Amino acid sequence: MNHQVGIDSIDILIVDDTPENLRLLSVMLSKQGYQVRKAINGQMALTAVQALKPDLILLDIMMPELDGYEVCRRLKTNPETADIPVVFLSALDDPCDKVQAFRVGGADYITKPFQLEEVLARAQHQLSLQVATRQLRQLNACLEQRIQERTQDLEIANAQLTKLALQDSLTGLANRIALLKRLEQALERAKEDGTYQFALLFLDCDRFKIVNDSLGHEVGDALLISIAHRLEQILKPGDVLARLGGDEFAIFSDPIEGIWTATQMAEYILHQIADPFCLPEQMVFINASIGIVLGDAQYEKPEHLLRDADTAMYHAKASGKAQYRIFDATMYRTALRRLQLEMELRQAIAERQFILYYQPIVDLRTGAIAGLEALVRWNHPTRLISPAEFIGVAEETGLINEIGTLVLREACHQLRTWQKQGLVEPHLSVSVNLSAYQFAQPELMEQILQILAETELEPHCLKLELTESAIMQNADSATQILRDLRQHQIQLSMDDFGTGYSSLSYLRSFPMDYLKIDRSFVQGLDKTVKELNLVAVIVAIAQTMEMKVIAEGIETPDQLAQLRSLNCDFGQGYLFSKPLPAHQIIDLLRIESEKSG
Repeated sequence: MNHQVGIDSIDILIVDDTPENLRLLSVMLSKQGYQVRKAINGQMALTAVQALKPDLILLDIMMPELDGYEVCRRLKTNPETADIPVVFLSALDDPCDKVQAFRVGGADYITKPFQLEEVLARAQHQLSLQVATRQLRQLNACLEQRIQERTQDLEIANAQLTKLALQDSLTGLANRIALLKRLEQALERAKEDGTYQFALLFLDCDRFKIVNDSLGHEVGDALLISIAHRLEQILKPGDVLARLGGDEFAIFSDPIEGIWTATQMAEYILHQIADPFCLPEQMVFINASIGIVLGDAQYEKPEHLLRDADTAMYHAKASGKAQYRIFDATMYRTALRRLQLEMELRQAIAERQFILYYQPIVDLRTGAIAGLEALVRWNHPTRLISPAEFIGVAEETGLINEIGTLVLREACHQLRTWQKQGLVEPHLSVSVNLSAYQFAQPELMEQILQILAETELEPHCLKLELTESAIMQNADSATQILRDLRQHQIQLSMDDFGTGYSSLSYLRSFPMDYLKIDRSFVQGLDKTVKELNLVAVIVAIAQTMEMKVIAEGIETPDQLAQLRSLNCDFGQGYLFSKPLPAHQIIDLLRIESEKSG
């Protein structure tokens, strides 16, 4: 931002109920010379705005009592505060959250965990727009007094300021505002001409964050400029290319003969983007995900076109990236259902609707129960929701961290309670799944040790199960974290081994106590010799690495017999018992104890 605008006179209000976020943002913006005020809730924010109108508001969404959406809505309905730009900061990353943010009047949306450089860049962008608007008003007021003699100067100044307000500063492309204006014109034409059609392509660069974080922001900016230049070569007369922010671009294609015109363009874009980008002293490879929406008179607002194209892009990215998807109504309904499920998940966490079931882990040599795996179930008040349905939403929204902590604490507490009551053997362990999101948390070790201390459970009674992908997503820090866990005598198990990377080189680097064979291999034992050989290889690998093997999904006596013949150590599955609530597990353990006694 140009220092001539007087940074030290610009007032920014930060609203967040998390003190650490307030501190980080406040320190960063203060170092840039801005005047910074802070508010820890929505009501305090409204009071602060009334006392002194800020130039920009950075607003958290999820706050108690008065959330960010309502704060923004009140500001925008008040003529005195309607022109204050509001940039939302939120851990919510669902397309519907972004739609809601722009619907209530937000100027921009940044997903947590945020990069301080991104927050600063977007704040500067919004302030630049504000300054440009004010300068335009001041200039017009001045020029109106001398309209007769300065008409030409006025036209030039207006053109320059308009260009500034409608242009992306990095790439020189149209920005979001310019794109929305063009879409609005297209919708007006569509209402007049029923045969007119246009398309909007929403493009998000896959892997851009990795490039930006690993190679630096200068390389990231150079890559964005190169992408813009390459996309410009694809345009035909009448098309508009815009950068929406970050690594998101949009192409307005006008006119089109049918949806096939847009899909051909999408396929060509994917092909062109896949070619390497030769930057100074660096060659970079990326892909893109594209969402397509067909525009016609059925749309009332340009924002809805952008929303639906974004939704289609999200589906393309979820389908494996480097793909395109065409928007249809089911995508929007799916997005709404996911939003509803997320809201219910938050309520479930607050109301402690989650309960634990336990599935026995059996010693295949003796048949005795050696441990229990804790599995979360949602005790929804009105309907049955399977883990397969809600775990994915919990991971995407970050709620999996809270759910995972609840599961870990309850599992440790329950096992310790049984120990104190003399209902279980001292050697019995409880296994808890650790998600990739939990494993990436810097305070993970501290949190686990605190839960063990609170519940008085010995560390060796806790077994943490991690997937290969969870470890590889945090490969740089994984080795040290795993060593710290083992140093505290916490057992470690690699879940679903054989379905991911399955590399001996990394397996040798990561200290694990158990390998868990995925149920897909176990269930194939009845069918093919190939599956039997694969399981034999995994058992051999584990023995070489001095690890124990757990086979999951055992359902038939034949599968059990084959696993025993391969010297597999432990197993679990419906052949022994389905997951059971705590009181039924105790009955099962009691029956086993009576048999052995």
